[in-house]
Amino acid sequence: MKIINETKNILLAENAILADTIFKRVKGLLGKRSLQDKEALIIKPCNSIHTFFMHFPIDALFIDKNNKVVKVISGLQPFRLSPVCIFSAYVIELASGTVSPDKVEAGDLILIQ
Repeated sequence: MKIINETKNILLAENAILADTIFKRVKGLLGKRSLQDKEALIIKPCNSIHTFFMHFPIDALFIDKNNKVVKVISGLQPFRLSPVCIFSAYVIELASGTVSPDKVEAGDLILIQ
């Protein structure tokens, strides 16, 4: 699947995987050594994430039910918790360094194809 910032017309990921079952959501990115450029994990439903037992930092986008970015976290380090984002319907985890204000910010609309 592809993830596009529709507001800025920017491709954020071209190889996104959906984690929409309890097993896939629990596993998340555990066991991976890295997340490559243009790779992403979509965790649905989700309003908070952790990076326990991960080996690399990630960027995270918290998206509401209308596909609008409600929170952006850049460079979430291993063994950390994100804040709970009560308006988030799902989270997109991306390689660290993918998210910057010129690529995505709160209020942008996200398109998943």
